[in-house]
Amino acid sequence: DGHTCVVKAFDLLTGGSDVLDAVVAGVNIVELDPEDSSVGYGGLPNAEGVVQLDAWVMHGPRKGGGAVGCLEGVRTPSRVAVKVMRETDHVLLVGKDAQHFARNMGFRIEDDLNTPKSRRLWLNWKHRTDPEHYPNPKDRAEAWHRAGLEMVAEGLIDPNHFYGTINCLGLNTKGDTAGVTTTSGLAWKIPGRVGDSPILGAGLY
Repeated sequence: DGHTCVVKAFDLLTGGSDVLDAVVAGVNIVELDPEDSSVGYGGLPNAEGVVQLDAWVMHGPRKGGGAVGCLEGVRTPSRVAVKVMRETDHVLLVGKDAQHFARNMGFRIEDDLNTPKSRRLWLNWKHRTDPEHYPNPKDRAEAWHRAGLEMVAEGLIDPNHFYGTINCLGLNTKGDTAGVTTTSGLAWKIPGRVGDSPILGAGLY
């Protein structure tokens, strides 16, 4: 419908929608955008070429929160985080068990969330690094980061999307607040790496 994340969230807020539903609907636009490499579908994958997603939500009116980490196969991790909050007595689910939970909640599980663009960028990065060579962790981290920055400098990756996290906060006329953060995490991360984004209060909030 041509709406941006913020415009969509604002329209829903001013139309009387729940504050959390509004901000999640906003970030869903970016999560589902195949051209955005920072979150959701087509987010830059990990070092093995697998897209693993993180997200958290916080809901002021119910003083609740929910999160998922290293979730594979679901384009909208923010919506799964909402289900964790509303359907369980837990706060954070990760990995295959987060995926199993999402399947039980009715989410479609896809084999691969890469787009042609994200796969092409991953292959480009792989060609710049030696997958069989493991120097000390500091050198390796610097090499991986340097290769990514070279791709930014060459115009292959949008500099605004290299680090890959978005946040949307809402406040309605009743004073109710809610927030959501969603990300594909650090580009080319070691599989299983979870950043601070799905940890309530530790990421953007």
